[in-house]
Amino acid sequence: MVVPYVVAVVLFVYCVLDLLRTPASLVRTAPKPMWFLLLLAPVLGPVAWLLAGRPRKGTPRPAAPAPGRGAPDDDEDFLRELRKRADDQRRRSRDPRDEGL
Repeated sequence: MVVPYVVAVVLFVYCVLDLLRTPASLVRTAPKPMWFLLLLAPVLGPVAWLLAGRPRKGTPRPAAPAPGRGAPDDDEDFLRELRKRADDQRRRSRDPRDEGL
């Protein structure tokens, strides 16, 4: 009895996430905001997205970030600058009246 509802919810969540990840230029049939509204129709909206809205198989997706560029926390200069700013901020936040206690 509960299984159809669970399937409908899982299908809805999958389609919403798929729509969010799909660039607007690759969405078919209707604009992306319209698909969000269509997905609100139980079962029919997600099925329509899967059949008529998603990009066709084999459509190239946007490329992932270049492998040479790591995350900011992999960059030693970036981390050094963060530490320097944190130290400066701690020094500025100290109240000179508190040091005499």
